[in-house]
Amino acid sequence: MTEQALAHKPELLAPAGDFEKLKTAIHYGADAVYLGDSRFSLRAKAGNFCGEELARAVRYARERGKKSYVTVNIFPHNRDLSGIDAHLEFLKEVRPDAVILSDPGLFGRFRRRAPEIAIHVSTQANVTNADAARFWQDLGAERIVLARELSIEEIGEIREKTTVGLEVFVHGSICISYSGRCYISSFLAARGANTGECTNSCRWKYALTEEKRQGEFLPVYENDRGTYLMSSKDLCMVEHLETLARAGVDSFKIEGRMKGINYVAGVVKTYREAVDVIGSPPAPERTQRWRKELSMFSSRGYTTGMFFGKQPDDAYNVDEESYRMSHELVGVVGRTDGDTARIELRARLDRGDPVEFLSPGLEEKFFVVGSMRDAGGAEVESARNGDSVFVGVPRGVRENDLLRRPRDFRDLNDSAAEGAAVREGCG
Repeated sequence: MTEQALAHKPELLAPAGDFEKLKTAIHYGADAVYLGDSRFSLRAKAGNFCGEELARAVRYARERGKKSYVTVNIFPHNRDLSGIDAHLEFLKEVRPDAVILSDPGLFGRFRRRAPEIAIHVSTQANVTNADAARFWQDLGAERIVLARELSIEEIGEIREKTTVGLEVFVHGSICISYSGRCYISSFLAARGANTGECTNSCRWKYALTEEKRQGEFLPVYENDRGTYLMSSKDLCMVEHLETLARAGVDSFKIEGRMKGINYVAGVVKTYREAVDVIGSPPAPERTQRWRKELSMFSSRGYTTGMFFGKQPDDAYNVDEESYRMSHELVGVVGRTDGDTARIELRARLDRGDPVEFLSPGLEEKFFVVGSMRDAGGAEVESARNGDSVFVGVPRGVRENDLLRRPRDFRDLNDSAAEGAAVREGCG
């Protein structure tokens, strides 16, 4: 593999499961978003977009100088084709920057009927070699989302032999099946993963049964919480983006259309910082902060996947099924006015709670909620999910920033005594 010279920094591509997540991703620095209509997308249970809302989302991104890619990546049956034809005509009017698909028949349909729309080939197409990449390139694909099974060396070899754009996933859940082509959900729940209805059956807890002992479940323990043989740790490549860029990757993709805005905001913000310093090795304290930041959002622990070749088994397998998440979303900052802001609450907030604003420059700084007023201006001691309250905010907080707090925030005062940054001044 020959290391590539960096002519430009790769794109940061973020998930947009609904309009709020799209706005959040763009607010925190995504260069592009991917989104879809639930009828033709492999994330049918995400909020998704239909009709005019999809058109509005594409316009919203374009008006802010960002790109939007629409997923049409199901493996369609004959019964799906008429609906896809109508969707194709709609997308010709909407004009997204690209569509993401994997089915050869759909590829041909879009090339014939909507040649003005760029095509990105989904990771579901399992592109693992240069010949396959050239095949799609020669058909007119603008970009290929490479299979997750590739090493960095293999990516570099594909780059040397092609000119098509290359995209890889750098963060998020990893499907246990080959590039996501899974039958487990279909067999166990009659919900096809390849038509967007995955039930995440690989995350379920499993036990053995013996033919003559019906109804008796024999545990095979990984630990005292059970066995999760098919549940992988999540991917995290935040410290290795420059290596991927020099291998020839053009776009870094974050998984997570099913995740909430807390995840989208924190992960996009962290990767934005990491992309921006490619070419200038970040200080150790910054990478340490990135790792800490990413631990605040839902994950199963982290792995570098297959990018660096075969790793020990414990580098892939989770040691428990539960998501790890150290912080919870409290609210979204609305209108700001000097040192006061309206907060749209997503959880209960009490006067005296330690909170943190997900704002550049305010990382790892906690503020104690002081005065809190309701929409009518009356002082309140407590407010709940769905309420709007006005609180004092530190300098640097922006509209649409997120407000969060540690899940074990009642213990924070003990940490503060040991030197944590807890400050008065939030009201």
